[in-house]
Amino acid sequence: MIRLTLSQRLTVVFFGLLLVCCVALAWIQMRSTRMHELETVQRLSQGLAEHIARSGELMDTRGMRDGEVRALFGKLMAVNPSVEVYLLDDQGRILGHDAPNGHLKRDHVDLAPVQALLRGEPLPILGDDPRSTTARKVFNAAPLWVQGRQTGYIYVVLLGEQREALAANIAANASLRTALWSLVIVTVIGVLAGAIAFRWVTHPLRRLTRRIQSFDVDADNPPLPMPPTPLRPGERDELTILQHSFGQMAQRIGDQWQQLRQQDLQRRELVANISHDLRTPLSSLHGYLETLSLKDASLSADERQRYLSIALSQSRKVGQLAQALFELARLEHGGVVLELQAFSLPDLVQDVFQKLELSAQARQQTLTANIPPGVPAVEADLGLIERVLTNLLDNAIRHTPEGGHITVTLRAAADEVQVSVLDSGPGIAPERRANLFITPPALGSQRTDSGGLGLLIVHRILQLHHRQIHLLDSREGALFVFSLAAAGGRHSGT
Repeated sequence: MIRLTLSQRLTVVFFGLLLVCCVALAWIQMRSTRMHELETVQRLSQGLAEHIARSGELMDTRGMRDGEVRALFGKLMAVNPSVEVYLLDDQGRILGHDAPNGHLKRDHVDLAPVQALLRGEPLPILGDDPRSTTARKVFNAAPLWVQGRQTGYIYVVLLGEQREALAANIAANASLRTALWSLVIVTVIGVLAGAIAFRWVTHPLRRLTRRIQSFDVDADNPPLPMPPTPLRPGERDELTILQHSFGQMAQRIGDQWQQLRQQDLQRRELVANISHDLRTPLSSLHGYLETLSLKDASLSADERQRYLSIALSQSRKVGQLAQALFELARLEHGGVVLELQAFSLPDLVQDVFQKLELSAQARQQTLTANIPPGVPAVEADLGLIERVLTNLLDNAIRHTPEGGHITVTLRAAADEVQVSVLDSGPGIAPERRANLFITPPALGSQRTDSGGLGLLIVHRILQLHHRQIHLLDSREGALFVFSLAAAGGRHSGT
């Protein structure tokens, strides 16, 4: 099957419609010309039959006078070969004619057209052709009176058999020439008009095709697509709307592609950082276990216990890191479904304090809750918000020097409760703040491995709640702030 391009299909449709229109126009023109000719002939011949009826005694009381009829009809047809004259009785039967033998095909004529002509109805009026079984031609007719009584009709076919044969012979050559010239003229005009029309119509489409072909997101440095031109009010042009829609789509794809590239870069950095973070505790764990295996007989009980304690500590670090990675993977890939419920945030803060109290006491740190009275309940996932507070406080405990303090403050605002976590640690360097909630820090930075993953988990959990966490400027340490919707309040992202 031949597959045509859009331009080729448009060309075929255009020339098909042009051909149909030309044929229809030619048929209408030919019919109009034919009807005008028939009407003209019939108007010019008005009174001809009546003149013939008065020209002689064609019938008497005994019937048709055959000799006089043939003589008169023969003279009339000799003078004007295009006409054929017939004598009809009052029922339309043909009584007299001068047709050659075998040319007469009817023995009667329908009188309805004759009566319509005599009543003066609009011309042209076509009547039966006695020399054909099916043809109808323009005619003229007049009643024939004998002694004051109508005995029949003079029926004159105005375009007779000889004229039709001659006209057909002449028209054959003329029609062929006219058809050839018409074909040439229509083809030339059609090609020129089609070329101009197609170029004008398909110009926006070709421009859109070039834009689509040039849009390549797989390029090394794909250019950002131009923003789509705003549509004019009430725009109805389909190609303009299509161009606008493609512009919007290309811009959206370009933005998403840039985001995907950025996310891929961040994921690579995450894998590299996690690899570094895993290597240290695993190497330490492996080293101490290998020492225990090789020097077990020469180690004292205290040395053996110290080596085991260090190995267990490194094993716990690896386990915590693996658990954090598992939680982050579930959050990133939609494996967590929120179970919203109303709960008391002050009570949750106290529970998290109790869970981390021993860790803070071991570093001689102070945990303080600044909770004003009347803090409303919040609507969120209790387990996930507990994870948020645990990660933030654990992060603060590990990065706050001994003897420092960590403060959690709750503040009720319009339809929400704001939570802030402030520590007295060294804070976070300004150059790391932009990607703090995107990429975990590498080993050896001020913020260590689980703290970085912990912040990623916090960021993703709050995103699931349509919330954001912010690192604000503070005189000392790091100040993290987020908000939760009050029970029954609106869920606006903050």
